[in-house]
Amino acid sequence: MSLTHIPSLEVLRHVVDVHCHPTDSPVTPDVMDQLPITICAMSCRPSDQSHVRDLALAYPEKVVPCFGYHPWFSHWISLKPCCSKEEHYRGLFRPEKQEDSFRRILPDLPEPIPLENILRDLRHNLEEFPTAMLGEVGLDRAARIPVNRSTSPVEFTSLTAPLEHQLIILQAQVDLAVELGRNISMHSVKSTEATLALLGNMQKKYKASWLRISVDLHSCGLSLETWKTIEASLSSHHRNVFMSLSTAINSRLPNHRELIAICSPDRILVESDYHTVEECTLRTWDMVRIVAEIKGWPVELKWTDDLQEGAEWGVVRRLEDNWHKFSAGNHVALK
Repeated sequence: MSLTHIPSLEVLRHVVDVHCHPTDSPVTPDVMDQLPITICAMSCRPSDQSHVRDLALAYPEKVVPCFGYHPWFSHWISLKPCCSKEEHYRGLFRPEKQEDSFRRILPDLPEPIPLENILRDLRHNLEEFPTAMLGEVGLDRAARIPVNRSTSPVEFTSLTAPLEHQLIILQAQVDLAVELGRNISMHSVKSTEATLALLGNMQKKYKASWLRISVDLHSCGLSLETWKTIEASLSSHHRNVFMSLSTAINSRLPNHRELIAICSPDRILVESDYHTVEECTLRTWDMVRIVAEIKGWPVELKWTDDLQEGAEWGVVRRLEDNWHKFSAGNHVALK
């Protein structure tokens, strides 16, 4: 990526990176002061909720805080009080045929945290920041439990957090988001059927309240057929579902350009999905340019607040309008 690809600051201030992980790396004031775009900073596990909180407090004009618990860390959460760490993880993984792997990872696994404690802290953070989103949350059937996340490269076992466990934790967080009227950034890997079922169940459960919020399927890896189903007129209860794409993830997938092509112009968002704030602008802008190319939208070289009547909207203005629609929620079901 070259700096020559980056437009003027007056254009960049209208760009939103709807999903990134800046607190996964050290964040310096100099870098944040120079950040020209808005970022939606995700949290994923107990330790980074406070980091996202602090970043949003320090840079409220640039950071939309997002609080939540990622499926990769769902095994750290217990659904009820239990007697010991080993009993919790043994009951979750049922490692009868993988006892050696289980014994190897057990010392480095944290003490489980009751779900009620997680939800209490999540509520506190969401209520403290009126514009905060729920994220990153979701489902992942491909994730394997690592031996130790702090080592490099990370070595993985074949142990997994059961999808049923992930679903209970996800649904509890989504219930809170609906109650508080907060938008959601959702992870879904190898979990299409379960994700669609969750979206449908939430619509049936909450009806109009569900359409009050928006859901972004981040770094969306759905098949073309699945996305068409989400957008179909008969699926009017999915009017609140958007997709965002990143070069970090989607460029590895064979269908990301086709997904952009078939996505409704008013449902697409862009993201970096990156872990250093220094890279967020460049990586988000790369996806902006890809969307512009595929959709045939012009790329703004300068910004005009008041366009003349009949002037064509460029990609930045279109994506910014989508972000405003996503943020506002209150979607109307099709008749």
